[in-house]
Amino acid sequence: MAWLPLSRRILQSARSARVLSVSCISESAKTNLWTYTRTESRLNSNLSRWISTSQQSYYGSAERVPVVENRESDVQDKVECLPGLEPTKPGEKARVVVIGTGWAGCRLMKGLNTNLYDVVCISLRNHMVFTPLLASTCVGTLEFRSVAEPVSRIQPALSKSPNSYFLLGKCTNVDAQKHEVYCEAVGDNNVSTSQQNWRFKVAYDKLVIASGADALTFGIHGVKEHAIFLREVHHAQEIRRKLLLNLMLSEVPGILEEEKSRLLHCVVVGGGPTGVEFSGELSDFIKRDVYYRYAHVKNYIHVTLIEANEILSSFDVGLREYATRHLTKAGVRLVRGVVKDVQPEKLILTDGSEVPYGLLVWSTGVGASPFIKSLNFPKSLGGRIGVDEWLRVPSTEDVFAIGDCAGFVESTGKPPLPALAQVAEREGKYLADLMNRLAKMGGGKAGSSPDKDFGEQFVYKHFGSMASVGRYKALVDLRQSKEAKGVSMAGFVSWIIWRSAYLTRVLSWRNRFYVAVNWATTFVFGRDITRI
Repeated sequence: MAWLPLSRRILQSARSARVLSVSCISESAKTNLWTYTRTESRLNSNLSRWISTSQQSYYGSAERVPVVENRESDVQDKVECLPGLEPTKPGEKARVVVIGTGWAGCRLMKGLNTNLYDVVCISLRNHMVFTPLLASTCVGTLEFRSVAEPVSRIQPALSKSPNSYFLLGKCTNVDAQKHEVYCEAVGDNNVSTSQQNWRFKVAYDKLVIASGADALTFGIHGVKEHAIFLREVHHAQEIRRKLLLNLMLSEVPGILEEEKSRLLHCVVVGGGPTGVEFSGELSDFIKRDVYYRYAHVKNYIHVTLIEANEILSSFDVGLREYATRHLTKAGVRLVRGVVKDVQPEKLILTDGSEVPYGLLVWSTGVGASPFIKSLNFPKSLGGRIGVDEWLRVPSTEDVFAIGDCAGFVESTGKPPLPALAQVAEREGKYLADLMNRLAKMGGGKAGSSPDKDFGEQFVYKHFGSMASVGRYKALVDLRQSKEAKGVSMAGFVSWIIWRSAYLTRVLSWRNRFYVAVNWATTFVFGRDITRI
């Protein structure tokens, strides 16, 4: 084909100049170049660095259009709205787009009146995770489906209403001027589907950002590569598989004593409620199940909890001391220190001591995600999206933010909100009531609410904190703040309160039944140690 040499010369020029401007090529050359890229089965690696293609429609066959990378505005201009998700027309219901399926987003969707709004949810997962019980799934106390609630059960309109959808994808940008959200569809492990990203955009009347936060690593080398976080169901599945694999490997004949001790050393970094509850569950698993089913290695397995300050720092002093005594008695080694480096089989503390591990669980709090940091919105403490007293993003029309990704801006004079499930749930309920009120007043459409009365401001009142420490013991702290006085208790009665409270907070009767049956089965028969 005569045009191939011309195309190759163009590519060579692009490589030497380190940039390719599509607008500078003649129309015939552009046609030849584009035909060449579609004909060749494998493109030169340098070509792939400069030219990419974007799927223009989420449904059916899509036209491929060449775009220049690192030019976000050009990419966005070529992305089209999904069919049926263009800007709403007069007479149609207003559209609320919700980013995220955490506590805040799901509580919001549950409370929205779908007679007033169409709801579009965009998230990397199609379920909500009941995080307070997630640690129990790591050791088989509960099954994974017991803590996962499908969003279509939380808001049935997502699967039944003709103009409401759940879209599996990640949001990449928000254009507040055009009232559009730009997204990419994802597949397994949150990787974009197909060789070239499927990009789409959704127009909104009201946008609620509830995408949550990422685990904090403090920039410590090796954490993301070697540690396992405990925030999603797949994290709990990975922990469970790793734990059971190490138990089985430790019984292989001929394994060295030092290697056996390393494999069976479970290290938890972070002494907050998640880290303490997981350590308690793990110690229970060791005492009640490992000792009887892995008798050959029962003297090698042990748990270490590393915390820079004090464990459960937000709890009452007496409760912290009780938790320390109980965990120590249960065989959990408490170490006060700061992690400096994480290597494949050991971590190094700032004092130079080395801690070998077979399983490393990282639970040191959360911070703003790269997506939240990239948005051109006012920011609050820690890089979270700043909001006013009504959870609106200041100076941005029709955009709200709730959950762990949002915080009050400094001008409100309000203290930062803790990254807790009860805060996110309360924000979701408040915003759902507010948006329903706006729609009834005619303020549901884009640009129609500035002159409306938003009513009472959001006020957070802390209901207290609870944490299980294992072996039928728990902590209950009902103080409204660290400085306030209130009821605090620990022991078996607190454990009954802890279980009863969380059983009633599970969203559906189906999952409440699952949780109750799992608890009863574990009590009678022990935990399931099958590695699947």
